[in-house]
Amino acid sequence: MEIIKSAIYFVLAGLCEIGGGYLMWLWLRQGRSFWFAIAGALLLAVYGVIPTLQPASFGRVYAAYGGVFVVLSLFWGWQVDGTTPDKFDYFGAWLTLLGVLVMMYAPRG
Repeated sequence: MEIIKSAIYFVLAGLCEIGGGYLMWLWLRQGRSFWFAIAGALLLAVYGVIPTLQPASFGRVYAAYGGVFVVLSLFWGWQVDGTTPDKFDYFGAWLTLLGVLVMMYAPRG
């Protein structure tokens, strides 16, 4: 159950960071309303809090989160920007997730 909770925290943190950054992008690069910036800033603040719920040390959580971020960014680009990942993206994403699993969930003595 702890691993499932941890995975949910990673996904939530990733969606907040990518979503917040995307809203900032829309505000600054595409001239959207200042409300996009406000919503983006709020999501980025929430992103800063969610990783503190993880059951590991700061360095390990943020290193592992980097791998989750890679996968979520590919998914976001595919679903939101219409950039379809290729076989190398998929292979790299699986390697990255394997690293996350080892760093976060390998038994330690």
